[in-house]
Amino acid sequence: MSEVLAGIGNGAVGAYNVILLEHAEAIAGAAADTGIPVVLQLSQNAIRYHGSLAPIVRACQALAEASPTPVVVHLDHIDDEELIAEGLELGVDSVMFDGSALDYADNVSATARVVERCHDAGCWVEAELGEVGGKDGVHAPNVRTDPDDAARFVTDTGVDALAVAVGSSHAMAERTAALDDELIAELAASAGVPLVLHGSSGVPDDGLVSAVRHGIRKVNIGTMLNQLLTEQARVVLGDNPRLSDPRKYLRPGRDAIRAEVARISTLIGPHAG
Repeated sequence: MSEVLAGIGNGAVGAYNVILLEHAEAIAGAAADTGIPVVLQLSQNAIRYHGSLAPIVRACQALAEASPTPVVVHLDHIDDEELIAEGLELGVDSVMFDGSALDYADNVSATARVVERCHDAGCWVEAELGEVGGKDGVHAPNVRTDPDDAARFVTDTGVDALAVAVGSSHAMAERTAALDDELIAELAASAGVPLVLHGSSGVPDDGLVSAVRHGIRKVNIGTMLNQLLTEQARVVLGDNPRLSDPRKYLRPGRDAIRAEVARISTLIGPHAG
């Protein structure tokens, strides 16, 4: 991940959530189309959907190895340290440990422990701090990361990147989030590590470009891709109610995801800053 972020310059790398193999194929395909690196991102919820980590991680790793453009395999929002240990055994490139539901001292202790374990394995670590705030926790729209707290957390844990709360929210169905660009710039100056924007599906194009310009270096996108896949499947199945071959209703969704990932990666990539 460090090499990818270094190569992206003043832009940001897109980290796209993988649920189905079709997601991963589309995202890796977009990297090949654009020549811009991507992150194949597996959340703890997606891993639980599959029932085990190894098959979906190995599929993502196979796509990464075959790609002409760098592709990172990343575990996202993991609070289960044993799952992280399993990911390290499988050779994942990076991990986002989520201790944000813990109080500060416990979050620091757990995150520092994960950082040490991951760094020993050559794995990059993202983390976050904050307060519990409903379903979205630290990514509720009204929550903000304090720059002084961010700097202290990075120092206390040794993390490689920090997920920050600056106005976005998980699972937004519409792109209406307004980000606090001034705060992003303050956090970029205080934290001293790459900043990560979660809930980016709810941010309009100009908001993403501005966030990158102010210091965001990793942009996480999931809901938008699921909307595209589902919309295309609905159209095909609506026109063909007797259709049962999943290839025929998943392929258009996979193609739509590939095109959108290519578009977003170009928007936020090496020349965005």
